[in-house]
Amino acid sequence: MLSSFYSGVIKYRKIIFLIFIAAAIAGALMKPLVGVNYDMKDYLPEETPSTQAMKVMTDEFGGSMPNARVMVKDVTVREARQYKEKIENVDGVEEVSWVDDANLLANMPMSFTDNDTLSNYFIWNEDGKTGSALMIVTIDKNKRLSAVAQIREIVGDDNCMTGDAVSTAVATESTVKEIAKTAAVSVLLVLLILVLTTMSWLEPIIILAGIGVAIIINNGTNLIFGEVSFVTNASGSILQLAVSLDYSVFLIHRFEECRQNKPLEEAMVEALCKSTSSIASSGLTTVIGFMALILMRFQIGPDMGLALAKGVVISLITVFTFTPAMILMLSKWTDKTRHKRFLPDFSIFGRLVKKVMIPAVVVFAVAIVPAFVLANHNDYYFGASHIFGPGTQVGDDKEEISEVFGTKDTYAILVPKGHHHQEKELIQQLKAVPEIKEIKSYGETLSSVIPSNVMPNSIGELLISDKYSRIVLTVEAEYEGEDTFALVQELREICHDVYGNDYYLAGEGVSTYDLMDTVTSDMLKINLAAVLAVFLILMIMFRKLLLPLLLVASIESAIWINVAIPCVIGHPVFYIAYLIISSVQLGATVDYAILLTNRYRENRLTMEKQEAVIETIRNVTASICTSGSALIIVGFLMGFLSSHGILAQLGIFIGRGAICSLLIVFLVLPGLLYIFDRYVVTKPHNNAKP
Repeated sequence: MLSSFYSGVIKYRKIIFLIFIAAAIAGALMKPLVGVNYDMKDYLPEETPSTQAMKVMTDEFGGSMPNARVMVKDVTVREARQYKEKIENVDGVEEVSWVDDANLLANMPMSFTDNDTLSNYFIWNEDGKTGSALMIVTIDKNKRLSAVAQIREIVGDDNCMTGDAVSTAVATESTVKEIAKTAAVSVLLVLLILVLTTMSWLEPIIILAGIGVAIIINNGTNLIFGEVSFVTNASGSILQLAVSLDYSVFLIHRFEECRQNKPLEEAMVEALCKSTSSIASSGLTTVIGFMALILMRFQIGPDMGLALAKGVVISLITVFTFTPAMILMLSKWTDKTRHKRFLPDFSIFGRLVKKVMIPAVVVFAVAIVPAFVLANHNDYYFGASHIFGPGTQVGDDKEEISEVFGTKDTYAILVPKGHHHQEKELIQQLKAVPEIKEIKSYGETLSSVIPSNVMPNSIGELLISDKYSRIVLTVEAEYEGEDTFALVQELREICHDVYGNDYYLAGEGVSTYDLMDTVTSDMLKINLAAVLAVFLILMIMFRKLLLPLLLVASIESAIWINVAIPCVIGHPVFYIAYLIISSVQLGATVDYAILLTNRYRENRLTMEKQEAVIETIRNVTASICTSGSALIIVGFLMGFLSSHGILAQLGIFIGRGAICSLLIVFLVLPGLLYIFDRYVVTKPHNNAKP
């Protein structure tokens, strides 16, 4: 059946070639229509309390929460008000809160403001004439790119901006440029790898052309999702390149073996038939690894999992149809551009592995438990507040604002309108919370100062809607961390004591708390699903119990070692990257273990154990290193070229994880197969010694 199908592919190769070219053109045209979302909070499940709170607040008050802080330095009070007016006039700015809003009346003298309130918005310089002014800005998320750019133009690079809207806007602009740079360098370096591992100058071009067509089609068909996350947009293409590279390489190597004594078309059909099982099983385990991300409640997981799994499936279809068509159509030119073999025989490496594999297994057995423990004791970042670190403008601005005004966030509590006694009781309890530095509420603070019939409409609209009264809190807290999460829990308990479940709490720290709560509950579920699915596939493939255990344990231990390194060096981990790498590394590198195991079992039919180990390493090193080195390159390039903290760390995880997997597969797995040989090899040849 396979033979008939592939014969049809070869017969109609020109038509297939044209179909894929047309599909690639369509994909290229659709790609610009796919939106990219850089706001992590948008991927929280709809049922999370902070998501519901933001929806109700938007419906009731027509605006969102403050999402930017702007500090202008060395200004007079008058100059600060002028800055505020300019920022208010920026398209996309919904609200600018400053000390004159805290005073209620824009022209009220500063001396009328108490020192605690004043210190939240204005810090005098030593000269007593100028100071630093901090403005709390609410920016429409749909206009934040242009709004942030205009605000930066108003205040200049010498002044400071921070907040979720600023980080998201900067990430949107910088990531696009960094993706293009990463992709360009990755293609050049992967091209160099392919030149070293193939026998013709044209073959690397054929391989990259096939993968390129698959990537373009995948990116275009992402239009079915409407938009993709920034993680998918940044890493999807280069991951698809890295994980599907070995499919084409393996096919070309098989074709070279088969064409030695057969006509080209027959050789290609035979090569396809012989390679289908290995390529399809490798692709299936990769797809399963990515599909496990769909189980995440945090929707970046399903977003990335579906796009990557779709990409691998498209790559598999391409390698079984489009790539053979190209190989045959360009076979004459391939023959004319042949060159000598650049890689060594790898027999020396095989003998080295034979010597160190048993000690390596011992080290592996000793290290696996500590690696697992350390991998689960990292310090984590959950939100977006740390995506730009020191050395970036956003990171330096955040640090400077914190040094002058401290680290503050704005929360909002929505409670039913008209329940003045309960609202007063709630505010009294809130005043006892030391982290709360300012409370704005009509019911408690404003009604005693300004009667409702003379209150400015702008203030009334901010604090009272048809159904709810809004209490705005300025809290002295980071956007995330143990203290922040404890504060959110405390505020929710206070609100629940007074209003039961009839309240809403919103704020960046609140959303980050819910993000933390969501993603941490996803971890065990994703890992178990990925491991069990891959294990079942391997059981079906090998029809043995121990062999899948050895393979999964090998790659899982490589993952633990990879993730344990940040704990050892004391470097916090972005939990999103931590979640993703577990599935990506398993799906992308279990292929190496499968390939090595298949070759070992094949060699054991005619060889004794030690000889089979040496021959297996000689057989698979070039293929495994081709894919592994590509994964290392694209991972570290993304890690070093990306200024976005999550993407940079995910890239480092990918590159370092590939190294860990390669070391385990080359040094430890042969020893495990050697030790458990009787349970691994189904039926050794009569001449093969046990």
